[in-house]
Amino acid sequence: MKWLLNMLCLVCLGLSGAALAWSDEQDVRWRALNEELRCLVCQNQSIAESNAPLAEDLRKQAREMIEQGKSDDEIRRYMTDRYGDFVLYRPPFKATTWLLWLGPGLMLLVGLLLVWRLRRPAPVVTRVSKEQHTQLAEKLKALNDD
Repeated sequence: MKWLLNMLCLVCLGLSGAALAWSDEQDVRWRALNEELRCLVCQNQSIAESNAPLAEDLRKQAREMIEQGKSDDEIRRYMTDRYGDFVLYRPPFKATTWLLWLGPGLMLLVGLLLVWRLRRPAPVVTRVSKEQHTQLAEKLKALNDD
């Protein structure tokens, strides 16, 4: 029994030592990655904010990859290879994401053109009296007769 208790103490000490091996720099990197990766279930939350099981798995995966010595770019590449650019809050500018980047500017431009078009003064239409109308009709008839 004493032997089992000693082994249990050694295991606990070993686990606490593993937790101490996680440096502050690794923690900062892990937290930064968690903030820039989107939860695919919630879609409007980062994996740091989300309580979804998938977000938990992504946090664990990121932590394991940091422990393995992977760089942030390698982790991002792994996540985008697996889940697509949607997992990133700042996807790269490329053929499939150009609308994401340029869409707001295009919408602003269309809105400004619409406002400009609607605010232009309408053409001035003058009313012609019946008297003027008959005079103009007579003049046109005289021109057509010639």
